[in-house]
Amino acid sequence: MRLDEGRESSNVEDRRGEEGGGSGGGFRFGGGIGVGSIVIALVASYFLGINPMTMLSILSGGGGGAPVVQRQQQPAHAPPKDDRQARFVSLVLADTEDVWRAQFGNVGKQYVEPKLVLFRGATPTACGTGQAAMGPFYCPGDQKVYIDLAFYDEMKTRFHAPGEFAQAYVIAHEVGHHVQNLLGISTKVDNARRRTSEREGNALSVRLELQADCFAGVWGFHADKARHILENGDIEKALNAATQIGDDALQKGAGRAVMPESFTHGSSEQRVRWFRRGIESGNLQQCDTFSARQL
Repeated sequence: MRLDEGRESSNVEDRRGEEGGGSGGGFRFGGGIGVGSIVIALVASYFLGINPMTMLSILSGGGGGAPVVQRQQQPAHAPPKDDRQARFVSLVLADTEDVWRAQFGNVGKQYVEPKLVLFRGATPTACGTGQAAMGPFYCPGDQKVYIDLAFYDEMKTRFHAPGEFAQAYVIAHEVGHHVQNLLGISTKVDNARRRTSEREGNALSVRLELQADCFAGVWGFHADKARHILENGDIEKALNAATQIGDDALQKGAGRAVMPESFTHGSSEQRVRWFRRGIESGNLQQCDTFSARQL
């Protein structure tokens, strides 16, 4: 993947040097929620998921908004210039900014750039305390993407999904959730989920996640068209990542039976299909998972 000569984003916030990693913050679950539900939410949201705190709110029957952060956040600061991984993240984020600014401009809208927060262990967010075990996630309450960079090691060792473009796909997927938030899609889905059964809510979540995969592909298409970022094998590495984190693959990997009704992100085949649709077409209209009869 060729990004070395690109622009670095100024929207990366480095919290990794904070004492306690932000673990002093906390959030509460409305009506009380058990450890089992917490485990379900973490597993469902582990990789490239929607905000895990939203999942917990749904599981607890909540609908009253995001949990309240209890701790004041320290002033934000940029990552050090000699941090190779942080620089990679900054380059990818900048590239998503360029692509989505142009895409929004094409339809007469203004793109609001999200912040990307680097943290270790745990950190306060507008959606509650984010934990590294949740994997990367997007919080609509503060319009920030959160990632513990140790997750990239997990991609290589646990998910067997190495490669820079696979890592970029992680960021692009979360930025895809930001795009959904700006377009009002996330709010509509959250409202609909509160009025449906768990099974129907899961099905809506799958469509939301697959659309974020497609949006990640749209970014890849336009970034490569404008700046020729892709090298031989890059797309295959991203498709491999999508395969490894399908709900069916994760359930099999955990030694569980595959239960499609419990899917929240989509099967491996579905995730590959929608990412491929985005990166081959570069067309947002091709990402309408909510009108698709077959995912």
